[in-house]
Amino acid sequence: MAELKLQRKIPLVDLHAQYLSIKPEIDAAIARVIENSAFIGGDEVRLFEEEFAAFCEAKACVGVANGTDALALTLRALGIGPGDEIITVAHTFIATAEAISSVGATPVFIDIKEDTMLMNPELVEPAITTRTKAIIPVHLYGQPCEMDRIIAIAKKHGLKVIEDAAQAHGARWNGKRVGTLGDAACFSFYPGKNLGAYGDGGAVVSQDVELVARIRMLANHGRKEKYLHEIIGVNSRLDGLQAAILRVKLSHLNDWNDQRKRLVSVYRELFDTEKIRLPIVDSFAEPVWHLFVVRIADRVELQAQLKKQGIETGVHYPVPLHRQPAYVGHRKVCGLLPVTDQTAESVLSLPLFSELDKDLIGKIVTTVHQLI
Repeated sequence: MAELKLQRKIPLVDLHAQYLSIKPEIDAAIARVIENSAFIGGDEVRLFEEEFAAFCEAKACVGVANGTDALALTLRALGIGPGDEIITVAHTFIATAEAISSVGATPVFIDIKEDTMLMNPELVEPAITTRTKAIIPVHLYGQPCEMDRIIAIAKKHGLKVIEDAAQAHGARWNGKRVGTLGDAACFSFYPGKNLGAYGDGGAVVSQDVELVARIRMLANHGRKEKYLHEIIGVNSRLDGLQAAILRVKLSHLNDWNDQRKRLVSVYRELFDTEKIRLPIVDSFAEPVWHLFVVRIADRVELQAQLKKQGIETGVHYPVPLHRQPAYVGHRKVCGLLPVTDQTAESVLSLPLFSELDKDLIGKIVTTVHQLI
């Protein structure tokens, strides 16, 4: 293990390596925006929206300032607000619930499945009340939820389905891209995502063109024309520089996602499943592996020892939302969420990015085996 430490550290994600692989394209895109001084709106944003909609196999897309705004603006455009309830999960980044809270609605947390760590469809219907207006399934770690079952329940009760696809750019469920399964899907372009900007950014895609138009107006100060504001909106726009960068990266995204799948296959082949619990993939799912998350009993000690060996890891997420101080008194919890609690205590994210060398994965696995 000393030899591994001497060679080089292995980061959880390496954004600089990705930049170097496409540096001429990125530099040219940035220069083009600066030369044209098209910093807010403009052709780069319009073209990215068209290209990302096509990538998602959706009819329409609108770029916004970040993934949290994408969720909140979608809720507003659907008329969801104070007194309404939205069913979602507590095993996710806080942005999922923040967006619900920002429009005055209440997040209703249900438990996740033991195998996939995603929303448990069997618990959705029992959580529905007269106040329920929508369901937000979270395609966590790049894995799509069981959308057929969730959508069937939503249709039965007249509920909207908003996909939180912040970590699932390009994933499929039953052959269909995330983004085309619910009423709308919300994406984040945070730098570390499979499709990441060089700053904040987000988007909403949908088959409902009118819904996207409402979101666009809300995100642009409630207007269609420059000084005519039809509704009270906000300022949440994807800027030209980020759009140009995202256009370059989008052209590589399928290749990068394919490489992530190959690297995960290496992890799965090498790991001893008696010592560490690997992620389970539903037979209808085609994940894009934003993160490679394993589960282990003594995570804290293993993480500390891996750090000593030069291997960076992460925990996504150590404190579930129903136990966050911010949500005391501001949410509903359906049951005790035992699977969520157990998962939060055991998850560990291992290095994964498309430029990662397969030999380094071998060293990561060997080191983990030696430490547990």
